[in-house]
Amino acid sequence: MTDYFDSLETREPEVREASQFSLLPDLIRRAVDKGPGWADHLAGINPAEIKSREALAQLPVLRKSQLSESQKKQPPLGGFETRGNESFARLFESPGPIYEPEGEGADFWRCARALFAAGFRAGDVVHNSFSYHLTPGGWILDAGLRALGCTVVPAGTGNSEQQVAAIAHLQPVGYVGVPDFLKILLDQAAEMGADASSFTKALVSGGALFPSLRQDYAERGISVYQAYATADLGVIAYESEACEGMIVDEGVIVEIVRPGTGDRVPEGEVGEVVVTTFNRAYPMIRLASGDLSAILPGKSPCGRTNMRIKGWMGRADQTTKIKGMFVHPEQIADINKRHPEISRMRLVVTRKDERDEMKLLCATSAHDSSLQEALEKTLQDVTKMSGSVAFVTEDALPNDGLVIADERSYDA
Repeated sequence: MTDYFDSLETREPEVREASQFSLLPDLIRRAVDKGPGWADHLAGINPAEIKSREALAQLPVLRKSQLSESQKKQPPLGGFETRGNESFARLFESPGPIYEPEGEGADFWRCARALFAAGFRAGDVVHNSFSYHLTPGGWILDAGLRALGCTVVPAGTGNSEQQVAAIAHLQPVGYVGVPDFLKILLDQAAEMGADASSFTKALVSGGALFPSLRQDYAERGISVYQAYATADLGVIAYESEACEGMIVDEGVIVEIVRPGTGDRVPEGEVGEVVVTTFNRAYPMIRLASGDLSAILPGKSPCGRTNMRIKGWMGRADQTTKIKGMFVHPEQIADINKRHPEISRMRLVVTRKDERDEMKLLCATSAHDSSLQEALEKTLQDVTKMSGSVAFVTEDALPNDGLVIADERSYDA
């Protein structure tokens, strides 16, 4: 597979950057003018000034908890939509709960590009085992497949015996769904003596594709690729045949920020994925995904030139209850801002003699006692609890995005 979905995928990064940021001021202006939720969230912002990554990074991050609360106060979508309900084809519910719309267009969630990179082509019969019930997973893939000209088998979840019977009869060449359900179907087919050998390709999402599982599929003659997508953002990134990270979709801007903040981290450092979409009916501007990842340097060997990320590396929400009180990543970020001489921090939580203990690890070359005392005071001021401070070298803190490390054992 060396061809591309369109010419956008291979344009020079500088051209892509200029194009996207030339569109951003109008997107933000429209969001603020037509979406009362955005008007509140971005109050005081001049859309005309948001013409670069640096300017975008000054806007507040929108968290899913805020989105959920806004939707409770102003149903159905919290005022973050820029069109009336009559312009949406469907409304969905995701865990939270958070509600999302499907708007106009053949591929509302921009899924066709990821499918094309995974080898799907017009005329393919594809077994779609994502749910079509309330959540939009099945519809996201369904829309992308039909936009490519594929024929969709809307299998949904469960009923593996019935699904195997349909596979044996319809002989689909492609599978879309969560990574491990394909193995369930293949193993079920073997037990039933049914023919499921028609599968040659798959695009999976919604769970981890472990290397051993990918290898198992390869040995069965099935090439499996991953897509990273959410209900409110659509496709964020996807794998190509290079299988070296995930390529950011052409319809979004991705930033990696320090968990609990909106501050971008250096290339290669693990942080939270924050996404801006160019969806004019339901724009998302700096929506925090809650997922951890990191930017990979350079371009993909497949020839696509957009930013690459490592893929899903865990969850960014590290809120932890200590001594009966919650400590949030935002609080550790606040401590760090008060002490800029510390390059990175990590709060380690342990338990000794049936009591919780906090230790703030600080990466710095300045190891004086006055700084340690100041940090201990700031830790208590911010968290309202006492804890110790220890100085460490920069390489002593793993690059894994953790701001709060809970090392207490919960085993009986």
